Amino acid sequence: MTSGKTSFGVGRAVSSLALSLAAALTTALPAFAQEAPAAPSALATGAANGAAQASGAGSYTPMAPTPGIGMPVDGGIGLQEQFSKVGEYGHAIHHGLLWVIGLITLFVLLLLVIVAVRFNRRSNPIASKTSHNTLLEVVWTLLPVLILVGIAVPSIDLIAKQYKPAPKDALTIKVTGNQWFWTYGYPDNGDFEVISNMLNVPGAPVINNGVREVGSQPWDGPSQLEVDNRMVVPVGEPIRLQITAADVIHSFAIPSLWFKLDAVPGRINEKVLVIEKPGVYYGQCSELCGVKHAYMPIAIEALPRDKYNAWVLTHAGGEIDGQDKPAPATAAPVPTADASEAPVVDATAEAE
Repeated sequence: MTSGKTSFGVGRAVSSLALSLAAALTTALPAFAQEAPAAPSALATGAANGAAQASGAGSYTPMAPTPGIGMPVDGGIGLQEQFSKVGEYGHAIHHGLLWVIGLITLFVLLLLVIVAVRFNRRSNPIASKTSHNTLLEVVWTLLPVLILVGIAVPSIDLIAKQYKPAPKDALTIKVTGNQWFWTYGYPDNGDFEVISNMLNVPGAPVINNGVREVGSQPWDGPSQLEVDNRMVVPVGEPIRLQITAADVIHSFAIPSLWFKLDAVPGRINEKVLVIEKPGVYYGQCSELCGVKHAYMPIAIEALPRDKYNAWVLTHAGGEIDGQDKPAPATAAPVPTADASEAPVVDATAEAE
């Protein structure tokens, strides 16, 4: 009998504990349900994204290129028109040197004609025995030196301008050459990346599977120069281009911007780019890099700052550069329950 009473008392104690725990959970669950936020449905998320796009934030339509601007033209002679300060300076030096070369060539030709006419055997049967002429020797020594100094000064200045370090707050874009496409990383805008492939040419063998054909969109430029995703940059601002390669040596070259820099695996080459006018500028890989070297074009789209910011926001994780990031919110401390305040159930008393 004693063991039966004891078993019955223990059973009643266990039942009381179970009822107490159930009452405590019933009280706590409504409060937890009110504090936990509900997960948004897919429909609500899509509606929110649609509203954000309708408001104009993060919208982007590619710019149509201007024929003859930033691209080669049929029957073109000389350099492309330049759209950077360094390019304009280099273009002027190039034309100046052409005049210098032309005048020197004509002068040497004139001297050769004079020698052939005046000092042949028929016109001058008795040759002169003059071996020295101090004035003439000084002139033909100093004149070439002065010409070379006149060429060296602007040439060295041009090199210094091309490799002037970027300002501290300049936008950084990382360019990576791959066989046979380019990738553009934007570490200052949320560290997203853009992959750029040449568009396929209608009627020609497919170069890049899964890439559309050139001419299928109204903003497409010349065939074999247009790409599916351009490198977009802000116009009128210094841009720090850090250029490297993932496999073999490539070369990032845009003739109308006076820009060319090798992309070497395991090394980062840096140069500043400033584009003066909004537009689309085309180039190509200028280092033999394999079987598809000819199908590795470059397309740069320069936009005003507000449109560039809108383009940045079309990418997942895109951020506007130069803005202070908000400080991370600190979580409120979670109160811990004091074990000494928990009610104690006297199982012996219940059993009795």
